Amino acid sequence: MRVLVTGVTGFTGGHLARYLIGAGDTVRVLARQPDRVPADLRGRVEIVVGDLTRADDLRRAATGCEVVYNIAALYREAGLPAETYRAVNARAVATLIEVAADAGVRRVVHCSTVGVHGDVEHPPANEDAPLRPGDIYQETKVEGERLAREAAARTGLEVVIARPTGIYGPGDRRLFKMFGQIARGRFVMLGSGTNYYHLTYVEDLCAGFRLCGTVPGVAGRTYILGGGEVTTLADLVRVTSEIAGRSRGPVRLPVWPVWLVGAACEMICAPFGLTPPIYRRRVDFFRKSRAFDIDRARRELGYAPRVGVREGITRTLEWYREHGWI
Repeated sequence: MRVLVTGVTGFTGGHLARYLIGAGDTVRVLARQPDRVPADLRGRVEIVVGDLTRADDLRRAATGCEVVYNIAALYREAGLPAETYRAVNARAVATLIEVAADAGVRRVVHCSTVGVHGDVEHPPANEDAPLRPGDIYQETKVEGERLAREAAARTGLEVVIARPTGIYGPGDRRLFKMFGQIARGRFVMLGSGTNYYHLTYVEDLCAGFRLCGTVPGVAGRTYILGGGEVTTLADLVRVTSEIAGRSRGPVRLPVWPVWLVGAACEMICAPFGLTPPIYRRRVDFFRKSRAFDIDRARRELGYAPRVGVREGITRTLEWYREHGWI
């Protein structure tokens, strides 16, 4: 198929473009800054220069494509107003679907996040669990899902929503903060680590995205895409330490004093648009459970994650070493 991928300059979008090329698809990408398209993709993808928030750019990019994978999103950046998040994570989603329908696209796969469920009180959560967004990123992701469904109803375009769990793999910078600190023996564990954390290896996620784009009869559905294993944070740290060859466990500190320090840092830094050195959402990583049920994706899509936690972390740490990150 001829497909369009947004967000290709990011970790997940870049991996998806490579995966789709490997699957035999002809890939077009939308990028505001073409020089940021990964070097190994240049010459293998068609680059359309444009902005996700501009309908004319979206129309040029979508015309002639059968499936659009909307991976682009504004994640968490200090100092950005809420309106900027809404423009990219919500309103642009509706515009993309409307433009895609006019351009003859068959299906749009929209990437959301399991973060829309917030803290999971009774893990594992499925797609019908309550939506409890905890920050502007998650709030605008919820809004983006709603606007996607409304636009699909107006236009009749097939739309499938994917909610990935914690994405990691070679080249990932977000969870590198944890993996890198563990590998260097500098990781600090807040609390007991008995909360659940659900990882998704990026290649498994890309396979899930393509299933969302190709399996018949799933229009209008929402799928959680996660790894086949769910671990506690303590087990995740232990496995990573073993792979990295670290015999000593992490330094441990109580959660709540650090949480209060984070709250104070946020109050001080917010007026200046600065990223606080410690913040409550980072501390919540150590106390909130995130475990999810992927049974719907298994049954309806044939989704079958293949890379286990130990193998995935091994591959990821090897990549970090080869590229001098650790």
